[in-house]
Amino acid sequence: MIDWRHWHNEPFLIGGLVLLGWLWAILAGPMRGRLAPDQPFPRGHAWRFYSSLVIFYLAVGSPLDQIGERFLFSVHMLQHLILVYPAAILFLLGLPDWMVEPALAPVAKQGLLRRLFRPLGCGLVYTLVISLWHMPYLYDWALQDKLVHVLEHLMFFGAALFYWWPMLSPSRALPPISYAGQMIYFFLILIAMTPVFAYITFSDDILYPTYEYAPRLFAGFSPADDQLLAGVGMKITGMLVAISAFGVAFFRWFQAGQQADGVK
Repeated sequence: MIDWRHWHNEPFLIGGLVLLGWLWAILAGPMRGRLAPDQPFPRGHAWRFYSSLVIFYLAVGSPLDQIGERFLFSVHMLQHLILVYPAAILFLLGLPDWMVEPALAPVAKQGLLRRLFRPLGCGLVYTLVISLWHMPYLYDWALQDKLVHVLEHLMFFGAALFYWWPMLSPSRALPPISYAGQMIYFFLILIAMTPVFAYITFSDDILYPTYEYAPRLFAGFSPADDQLLAGVGMKITGMLVAISAFGVAFFRWFQAGQQADGVK
């Protein structure tokens, strides 16, 4: 059964998070004098960035990972939603523009790479990564192989950064798109992700053998119920987040119009 004391402490996971935290601290501390000498220490960015790392660890390093990997598809889906939404959002919001500009300015000059950070590229990366990993063979492979599971989670997180880039880009060289463009973007992504939701939610079969034969944690909660909950949770969360993002973009668009009218 579940060991609630089991928290992952693998060097790859802990070391990777510590390395990211250390790099951010070096750039914001000793290196800030060279990158942005006129900028104060970005306390708000620090809170957001390190909160992202903590949330990432809670998603994949806590007992939640054991439940999602061995027992419940719906909990595994919850892990992915945590990576895609709060962890990715806070990660981007935790990066000051002057911190990322040296790395991204050269990218903006490369036509192919620049297209990757445009809405079409971001949307395709996100939709393809999420959709392909939900194919039965790949998804169940990740549940059986630890390294593949790590790769899956890293790709989900990376795809989420692309998903949020058109709205939350911290870069001046590869900036966010217009507010109207953001509204259209989130609406289209919502439509593009509908086949994955429908595939999971309305399938007559249990898609992933691991969950079909997993021990039941709750009496009366069948693999079919678990799969339905995962699909519905994926869709409802995605809709709520997309609607919220749409609303934020609309509000900012309205504010910008009001300010422009005030200047006139």
